[in-house]
Amino acid sequence: MSKIKICGLRRNEDIDYVNELLPDFIGFILTSGFRRSIDDETARCLKARLRGDIPAIGVFVNDDINRINSLVSRGIIDIVQLHGNESAEFCEKINAPVIKYIKCDENAAEKIKQYENSADYFLFDSGTGTGIPFDWSRIPKTDKPFFLAGGIGADNLKQAANTVKPFAIDLSSSVETNGVKDYNKIKQILEIARYE
Repeated sequence: MSKIKICGLRRNEDIDYVNELLPDFIGFILTSGFRRSIDDETARCLKARLRGDIPAIGVFVNDDINRINSLVSRGIIDIVQLHGNESAEFCEKINAPVIKYIKCDENAAEKIKQYENSADYFLFDSGTGTGIPFDWSRIPKTDKPFFLAGGIGADNLKQAANTVKPFAIDLSSSVETNGVKDYNKIKQILEIARYE
């Protein structure tokens, strides 16, 4: 089964949930202006609360490279996810493993060629955090491990894992109730991922 990333953690309770339930990765939205965005100090406090064996992924959209590398060097994030129009050269300057978002449209196959040597992973989605499923047949062929996002939840997690065979599945809105992370929904997802 694919690994599981729970993204968009913002509260101490969110960290307590994942410390108990043990997803493979968690994510902090660190560029401002998004519904789940948090600032650097909040991220620092949450990372200090997080178990040391769960890697924290920092999600950025066209952000400042010095800020990103500062968060890496301070140990606040372990992996960098770039969700904007960042160039391959930008990716190469990141002092951590890089996940590069690729929108699954007609240009996706061409786009991944640009980042083959500068990204460690790809993330395929229909847009920036849309939470909307897309046609998985549009995912371009690649030998690089990739994350799959976009409208995946308890009802289609196994189908996504078995059909697409991603390295990891990225979840956020599907494990929330009224806009906040829901312990029982995270638990259900991880039970499906591990035991079914």
